Amino acid sequence: MAVRIDRKIRGYAVVTPEDKAKEAAKADSLSRAQAEAEPGESGKHVADVIQMHERIERPDVLIGSTYKIKSPLVEHAMYVTINDIVLNAGTEHELRRPFEVFINSKSMEHFQWIVALTRIMSAVFRKGGDVTFLVEEMKAVFDPKGGYFKAGGVYMPSLVAELGMIVEDHLKSIGMLHDPEMSEHQRALIAEKRRAYEQRSKKNSELGSADHAEDIEVTGDGASFPPTATMCHKCSTKALVLMDGCATCLNCGYSKCG
Repeated sequence: MAVRIDRKIRGYAVVTPEDKAKEAAKADSLSRAQAEAEPGESGKHVADVIQMHERIERPDVLIGSTYKIKSPLVEHAMYVTINDIVLNAGTEHELRRPFEVFINSKSMEHFQWIVALTRIMSAVFRKGGDVTFLVEEMKAVFDPKGGYFKAGGVYMPSLVAELGMIVEDHLKSIGMLHDPEMSEHQRALIAEKRRAYEQRSKKNSELGSADHAEDIEVTGDGASFPPTATMCHKCSTKALVLMDGCATCLNCGYSKCG
């Protein structure tokens, strides 16, 4: 396209592709700044959603939960407190995230590693991101001297593993972890197996077979399993019994025969 020049040329400049790119970037940043400056539908500026990161200052008040551990490995009970911080309070993006953890006990036997563990865990919490990996890492720790059964017949391979289970329960309570829901069919199957086992035990008792009679005892946490039940490798609960020649779990429904 030809352009007619009617005036005297006093100067000129060559426009390079770099100059065009700079002009485009400048126009883009200007339009972005104008969009951010415009008020939203409610007449307020659109605020960014705050995510957990290590630069967030600790508020004066935090929401917390305290859990009790009574283990045969220690003389005195241990009290685990996990404090949470609430982000974006009062908005649709409100989040509750763990911020710090403390463990108190009269027993000074494990004081050194408990302090180290709680400081590392608190640092991981404040770092943000996906902190759920702590659960599996802690639950996988085993004590070479042997584990123990807690109330409810659940096997704990170590004291650290029980701490991991407490962290898991807490993360579930604030919505960071979710339990796979048991189907109605599976619940009905477990209830049927429990009824069949109890009826068989009752029948043996009525026949006077004292060797085969077995009472159902409450093992804690609202669960009740036979005292001679063995541990189920699937749910780590002492609820595995022999039914019709097949090892069956009365807690999760696992059956060795499929």
